[in-house]
Amino acid sequence: MIPLRAYPRRYTGLMSVPSTTTLRVRYAETDQMGVVYYANYLIWCELGRVEFLRQLGFDYKSMEAEDGCMLPVVEANCRYKSPARYDDLIRIETRVTGLRQHVIKFGYRILRAESGELLAEAETVHVVVDAAMRKQPMPEKYAQAIRATMTQVVPQSALS
Repeated sequence: MIPLRAYPRRYTGLMSVPSTTTLRVRYAETDQMGVVYYANYLIWCELGRVEFLRQLGFDYKSMEAEDGCMLPVVEANCRYKSPARYDDLIRIETRVTGLRQHVIKFGYRILRAESGELLAEAETVHVVVDAAMRKQPMPEKYAQAIRATMTQVVPQSALS
């Protein structure tokens, strides 16, 4: 089992081991106040999600072309803790926080790479659909690979 650590209380039960992606904040991602524009955090979540799947041996392009499996975002939430700025090195931790027949949830932690300071926490919810946007079950090869990365999560207080 892995401890819950800094993940919000809503993350309980099974959760995948996180995938980590690192990037450097580009000038174009900042706003007039010199901080990263809020919508860019969701773009970073997509980057983390794509890399999570790639580390499992899959990519969106093949999932769509070979299996007709698409994962549109139907809900996105982001809680901002501290601003990221131009040239900061950012670490995105991505994990699956829920997997059902037609739905997959990803959780994200966006951190300042050097210090580990938490900048934002996010979650996206996706429905599995075919090319005609009809709900379909997650193809078993993807579900099986994702389930293989999942482990029981317990609150830190339960480990003391």
